[in-house]
Amino acid sequence: MKSFASRTVLVTGASRGIGRAIAMRLGRSGANVIVAAKSDEPHPKLPGTIHDAAAEVEAAGGQALAVKLDVRDEEAVEAAVGQAVERFGGLDALVNNAGAISLTNVEQTPVKRFDLIQGVNSRAVFVCARSALPHLRRSAHAHILSLCPPLNFKGMWLRDHGPYTLSKFGMTILSLGMAEEFRRDGIAVNCLWPRTLIATAAVEFAIPGGRGLFARGRKPEIMADAVAGILSTPPGELTGQCLLDEDFLRTRGVTDFADYAWDPPEAAAKGLLPDLFLD
Repeated sequence: MKSFASRTVLVTGASRGIGRAIAMRLGRSGANVIVAAKSDEPHPKLPGTIHDAAAEVEAAGGQALAVKLDVRDEEAVEAAVGQAVERFGGLDALVNNAGAISLTNVEQTPVKRFDLIQGVNSRAVFVCARSALPHLRRSAHAHILSLCPPLNFKGMWLRDHGPYTLSKFGMTILSLGMAEEFRRDGIAVNCLWPRTLIATAAVEFAIPGGRGLFARGRKPEIMADAVAGILSTPPGELTGQCLLDEDFLRTRGVTDFADYAWDPPEAAAKGLLPDLFLD
């Protein structure tokens, strides 16, 4: 059953990792997916481009539009939304997946890097939502979903990488605010975060020994399944929530998570690692 048939979803950061998995999952359900990311050309170390991902979405059964996009550029965001509406006739959901990570404290974070992570994370949620808003108001299935954590103000999350924490908590606070602001418009706004580490290039390159942690993490597909479940929920039934992928899927009847493990035997033996911001 193509549960997302005729629905159009813009996914940022969709050329690799979690974003690509989300695009593929929505494509399998028949969605029109705007595959938006900066990765227009092959990267020597990171496989995958927007064109590869778009081809995979269409092979899975959906329709796709590949758009080169830097979410810090508001004019480019406006243009991407315009392309989506022109191609598919409207917009039903925005998934703010694009992200920048830098696990450094204030002293060790250059101003240029600080500006980057704020721009790609919290500011982009504002820019993308603002551009999508007029079109989402016309949809009966309107959602804005941002990949950001529940608020946790324990010192360990503020001390070691305050600039990054600010950018991610900024996404959360803005999303919770938009949930109230847009409630009258019938637009659901929620946050989603993984309960466990997810095996992605972001982990591999941002965390020392990151590749070695994959065995105690999960595949991006768990986040993709959670996104599909959230976006399929009527907007009036789910908004203003900070959701965890595993917990949400359990509410939808999922009880066996073994297949999501990157390395099931290792995960079973040593346990899964919780993601950042979770105790």
